[in-house]
Amino acid sequence: MDKETLKSLLYKNESVADLAPEAMAEADAFCEGYKKFLDNGKTEREVCTYSETLLKEAGYRPFVPGMELKAGDKVYFINRKKCVLAATIGKKSLAEGFHLNIAHIDSPRLDLRPQPLYEEADLAFLRTHYYGGIRKYQWPTIPLALHGVIYRADGSCVDVCIGEKDDDPVFCITDLLPHLAAKQGEKKLGEAITGENLNVLIASLPVEDKDLEQRVKLNVLQMLNQAYGITEKDFINAEIEVVPAFKARDIGLDRAMIGSYGHDDRVDAYPALMAEMAAKDPAYTTVCVLTDKEETGSDGVTGLNSMYTFHFLQQLCAAEGVDYITAFQAAKCLSADVTAAYDPNYPDAFEPANSTYAGKGIAVYKYTGARGKSGTNDAPAEMVSYLTRLLDRNSIVWQIGELGKIDLGGGGTVAKYVANQDIDTIDIGVPVLAMHSPYEVVSKVDVYMAYLTFKAFCEDAE
Repeated sequence: MDKETLKSLLYKNESVADLAPEAMAEADAFCEGYKKFLDNGKTEREVCTYSETLLKEAGYRPFVPGMELKAGDKVYFINRKKCVLAATIGKKSLAEGFHLNIAHIDSPRLDLRPQPLYEEADLAFLRTHYYGGIRKYQWPTIPLALHGVIYRADGSCVDVCIGEKDDDPVFCITDLLPHLAAKQGEKKLGEAITGENLNVLIASLPVEDKDLEQRVKLNVLQMLNQAYGITEKDFINAEIEVVPAFKARDIGLDRAMIGSYGHDDRVDAYPALMAEMAAKDPAYTTVCVLTDKEETGSDGVTGLNSMYTFHFLQQLCAAEGVDYITAFQAAKCLSADVTAAYDPNYPDAFEPANSTYAGKGIAVYKYTGARGKSGTNDAPAEMVSYLTRLLDRNSIVWQIGELGKIDLGGGGTVAKYVANQDIDTIDIGVPVLAMHSPYEVVSKVDVYMAYLTFKAFCEDAE
């Protein structure tokens, strides 16, 4: 064989910059919308509100079970203000299947406890309970914001968002000064900061009346009552999330990356939603689902381990008079979720040949799970072949890999819950640096390749 023929036998990951340099400017433009999406959706509720606005502007109608649907119709459904389901009806019968694209919109964070507010040493704090897999030492000494809802005694609801406007106060979790941290420094990294240490500093001034007790706490409650009409008891009926107060920003002199809270997994949710909205006259019915609770195991009425998505799909089938079992068996699903980008600062955590890299395109992963593939879907070769051929036909830059070295840990996605419904499913997503940290980093071109992938999937007639 000649030299070129021999080289063609090898498989090599290459960067988007080398394979598709024309995509660089397109990616930059696409990610301006993504950064806006991140800043307007730091909680799952906020993502739903923002997404519903976009869907309405794109001509989607609220889905009503039993409504008459025809090819090209666009409908959406919001599940309990925390999940988005959007569909474009295809030309083919649902009996021939549908194309399902699922991402999640919850991210690791801190939640307020049912009775969060307390005072100690003339300082007021909020007790928290961490949500999802965080590294606790990363959360002290960064600016934090409060987002969420509070239901008052009369049943009315008030939205809370403090720390995002330029003139808002922010909050923080304190840490020990190095001069007094000798004992703390001797502890293992995962033990130096405990869940009980993650208390948010919220105020320091007391009410004027010196005869009262808990004067700083009372000052906080007085301010909250004036602003929102609530009392301490109303915290019981609240969902308040503590999230980083950072804005999404370009990273690097070349502005080729984005640093932000919440890339996992809004970095797949936004391209999935944009691809669904771009679908005009698809052959197969397309369905985009932005789900909740993935970071805590997908349980509950807004998690993929419940039936809400599959009830929606069953109702679509009923509207067309199609047996949903037949539709499910013919369907395909992309489980869109992030994976770990190779980090040369920590090479011992990765196996280079089976890692995915920032800037080298959308990442396919046949299986997730932990160690011996525990808790994974493990897509069949037929589904992998379908996806890689789709990517190649559409000149989309892609790579394949695993989540780090085998025995170091692992992770999961919603893929297994979809596959358990008899739907062929495969994992795919954007590689992320510093995943699950308060400030994650992604490559813009990978975000754009995700959009091109989801768009091609929506438009595919195979």
